[in-house]
Amino acid sequence: MEGSSAVAPGATVADMIRIPGGTFRMGSDRHYPDEAPSHTVTVDGFWIDPTPVTNAQFRAFVAATNYVTWAEIPPDPKDYPGALPKMLKAGGLVFTPPDKPVDLADFSQWWRFTFGAMWRRPYGKGSHIGGLDDHPVVQVAFKDAEAYAKWAGKELPTEAEWEFAARGGLDGAEFAWGDAFTPGGRHMANTWQGNFPNENLRADGWARTSPVRAFPPNGYGVHDMIGNVWEWTTDWYSTKHEADASKACCVPTNPRGAGPEGSYDPRQTGARIPRKVLKGGSHLCAPNYCRRYRPAARHAEDIDTSTSHVGFRCIVRGA
Repeated sequence: MEGSSAVAPGATVADMIRIPGGTFRMGSDRHYPDEAPSHTVTVDGFWIDPTPVTNAQFRAFVAATNYVTWAEIPPDPKDYPGALPKMLKAGGLVFTPPDKPVDLADFSQWWRFTFGAMWRRPYGKGSHIGGLDDHPVVQVAFKDAEAYAKWAGKELPTEAEWEFAARGGLDGAEFAWGDAFTPGGRHMANTWQGNFPNENLRADGWARTSPVRAFPPNGYGVHDMIGNVWEWTTDWYSTKHEADASKACCVPTNPRGAGPEGSYDPRQTGARIPRKVLKGGSHLCAPNYCRRYRPAARHAEDIDTSTSHVGFRCIVRGA
């Protein structure tokens, strides 16, 4: 719940990066099916946060509003008929690496719903964010990100806006910095090295999240658009993009993605659940499992879910 509608003191585009807007090729035909087809899109100019929202920034929001995040609220038994009472406790999903190779088709081998996990204790009881003020906040559900953005006088980006900003002016490049993943052997983002999920070599220096300015910015001066944490967008998820317009005059401008009816989850027979698009990949993306450390990559996330590898950043349109 929100305790106040006050705007964050000093919230201004002066602290943000101006993205000029333009026309670009969104998506990719070379990787995961939901990134296709690559298609032409135009976005207007906007301002974007130079980094994901940090623990320090989110703490200021909570202190000013008394906001309670989704992960802190116990599930309502009416929403989960048949659930055991002992399971209806507040918490979030936490990455818990196994100690040996596992079946990569079964994500339950490394994800655990952990009672008590929330933004102050991202990995559950005994964890904390002491000394991590400049790390991205995690364990935030979609509504938590929306609430922060509203308080700050900002908005969350669409998928098209996010992807345009992530490309840093390099239309068609594989990564936010060019076509080589580690140019000259240099790590350009916080991702996974080693065999996911049991072997983390930490060649980039980090096992989990990293400070938001630990890696170089892209061509627009924006940090962490790739890796570290996935980021929420406002678009509803669909399993593919719309194809190119039949005429050049009809290129979509500022598209808003699919409707919620596009949020079918094949893991739940017959169920349609609200899912939004995440962008950017995270510190858990690895060559042997999740090659989504690219601007074109996307992932579906339930809006009522918070995890230890998802955060967000905000934009201001038209200023």
